[in-house]
Amino acid sequence: MAWIKKQVARFGAFCRTGKGRIFLACIVAFLLVFYFSLPRPLFTAPTSFVVEDERGELLGAAIAADGQWRFPIADSIPDKFIKCIVAFEDKRFWYHPGVDPAAMARAVMQNLAGDRIVSGGSTLSMQVIRMSRNKPRTIGQKLIEAFLAIRLEAGYSKMAILKLYSANAPFGSNVVGLDAAAWRYFGRPPAQLSWAETATLAVLPNAPSLVHPGRNRALLLAKRNSLLDRLAANQTISTATADLAKLEPLPEKPHPLPRLAPHLLERFKAEYRDAVPDTRIRTSLNAGLQQQVARIIDRHHRHLSANGIHNAAALVLEVETGRAMAYVGNVHHPQHPEAESQVDMITALRSPGSTLKPLLYAAMLTDGLILPHTLIPDVPTQIGGYTPQNYDLGYDGAIPASRALSRSLNIPAVKMLQQYKYQRFYPFLKKVGIRSLDRPADFYGLSMILGGCETTMWQLAGTYASMARTLNHYARYNANYDAGDYHAPTYMDRISERKATIERSAVIDHASLYFTFQAMNEVMRPGEEGLWEQFASSKKIAWKTGTSFGFRDGWAVGLTPGYVVCVWVGNADGEGRPGLTGIETAAPILFDIFDLLPSTGWFTPPVDRMVQTPVCRQSGHLAGVDCPDPDTVYLPVMGLKSTVCPYHQAIHTNVAGNLRVTADCTPAAGMVRRQWFVLPPAMAYYYKMRHSNYRELPPFAPGCIPEDQNQVMEMIYPKNNAKIYIPLEIDGQRGQVIFNVAHRRQDSRIYWHLDETFVGETENFHQLALTIPAGVHTITLVDANGARISQRFEILAK
Repeated sequence: MAWIKKQVARFGAFCRTGKGRIFLACIVAFLLVFYFSLPRPLFTAPTSFVVEDERGELLGAAIAADGQWRFPIADSIPDKFIKCIVAFEDKRFWYHPGVDPAAMARAVMQNLAGDRIVSGGSTLSMQVIRMSRNKPRTIGQKLIEAFLAIRLEAGYSKMAILKLYSANAPFGSNVVGLDAAAWRYFGRPPAQLSWAETATLAVLPNAPSLVHPGRNRALLLAKRNSLLDRLAANQTISTATADLAKLEPLPEKPHPLPRLAPHLLERFKAEYRDAVPDTRIRTSLNAGLQQQVARIIDRHHRHLSANGIHNAAALVLEVETGRAMAYVGNVHHPQHPEAESQVDMITALRSPGSTLKPLLYAAMLTDGLILPHTLIPDVPTQIGGYTPQNYDLGYDGAIPASRALSRSLNIPAVKMLQQYKYQRFYPFLKKVGIRSLDRPADFYGLSMILGGCETTMWQLAGTYASMARTLNHYARYNANYDAGDYHAPTYMDRISERKATIERSAVIDHASLYFTFQAMNEVMRPGEEGLWEQFASSKKIAWKTGTSFGFRDGWAVGLTPGYVVCVWVGNADGEGRPGLTGIETAAPILFDIFDLLPSTGWFTPPVDRMVQTPVCRQSGHLAGVDCPDPDTVYLPVMGLKSTVCPYHQAIHTNVAGNLRVTADCTPAAGMVRRQWFVLPPAMAYYYKMRHSNYRELPPFAPGCIPEDQNQVMEMIYPKNNAKIYIPLEIDGQRGQVIFNVAHRRQDSRIYWHLDETFVGETENFHQLALTIPAGVHTITLVDANGARISQRFEILAK
């Protein structure tokens, strides 16, 4: 101890001298050079973009920017490869400080004896340095590599050095790194390679040119077998295992890498800087499900392509997290570039057709503007030059809102949006997740509800997943809402935890969500799926189709409490095709995909967000005093704000009930008060065609003064102040305007006047064709009882 103190004192005295200070300065300089001599990061070469599924299975990879297959550094290295590479390259790797003096001495002796370079004596650490610097192999560079290898060992663990080596070692041709080599040469990840395959890869970095079809095969085989013998000698493997491994063949031509999610790979390449700092991503996809969905798309594409429909896409989301489980952005046929299968249709902006109708239904239920089965007009409609049509070109007169949704009728949807106001619906859509509306609300107008806007599969599926998620959390949050339940989907495996933001209200309430999904569940399924309710194993699915104008897009979106599936079919270039409808093209794919998913039951009714109240059985409105036999049903709480039934009214008839009477013509004893379901004339005109039990109002008895005569007629076409363009016929002459009017009395006679000039009369069926010059005109109709209506319209010259 005294000796140590004496030496420390002597050294301290020396350091105070001039020579001592120089010595200390040199030491400090050396340490600084030693510390900063190693660059960070050590390797800067670009890496391949790699996409993995939720379990780490490779879905796809793209070659690096420099043309090399170079995967990012892996989190782990297979134990087989560690044993092989250490035995072959650096048997004292675990014990030396970066430089192996014994190996260096052996290399010098071998090189001198052979009068050429036989062995370099480099350790794995020195090889890592050499690969990172890429300098000529000289004695001077060898000394620098030795120095930097010691520095490498001082800053990195042995396992980290092995990871650097395995990620950057050359494996022949344009293959760099163990992961890329395993996939290119054997078509499997490194962890699944046999001892023979692993030994083959272990000897390659020493001479990567050995792997070449038809060249140096015998030398490669000898090196591999020699390594296997060495592993048997050091008892890493048994002699029997080594002998069996030697029987395995060498790799032939390179294997193509998996291409299970090519469109997600391209999306990741475009977004990775925002998503993750690495070019390897662990996604939320399930490789098995991804392959099954892709096969379904390909199977349906074979017959769709016969009709000139070249593209289809499917997306499967997990409701609870919003994670994508399958992401098939398009059919994958790169050999046919004209099909544009490289376009990712999941992120492409397309017209959504009718797929936004359930959102409007839910919004109106939430605001109490309608009840689930409120009657909505379905009659010929013209709004400021906009004339929506139902797909079947027919009219129901009036139809329950839920039924209009399940049948996807256009005119009731436009009528509903006209009531809700598109100026309100526009921000509503953005709140629930449709954020691609980049024009003002007036640009879209009422056509918004029929697909007169653009969105993506990603946004649409995410919106429906958010709605389902909110309803699923009804019990979790004690009938309250988490504002964070409405969020975009993700393809990332890891999702950051967030704290729930509990609120008493939401953009759509629980009860409205439930009734919306119930209405969507009533949609008639295609083909054999139409009999789904007869099978106990069938799933309840809320789903909706959509078809864009011009038959350019076919949509189907469906959901259960566990999953959302969105399918799009069409042509990437926007070409329309006959028969390209959601129900014919996308819906069969949707149900095939749902057959792959486990059953998750159905949504729990949120009864705490409902009230029981009488509802008119015929109109679906809140029951009024004149509604006979109302049904007491569950409704959203806000439904109490809805209107009382406007269609049931009290009338007075004679005792026989076949004539209406008033106190002016009949004594009280001869009058009977009756409750009658009365629709406006235009609605009644079409309603009675589909409802044979609809009873029209009885006519007034002779001598009785009619009440509300102006309500007995209604112009169906054209509407007041309409602007009409009449196209040319085949003979070059202007066509005629077909006027159409509805009258309550089936046997009524109507007299027609155009600009105060009598032009004709009709009886029973009230249509009249007239040739009218351009300009503003007035049409006046008078019935036999003197009831009169008059409307203005304009015929456009061009």
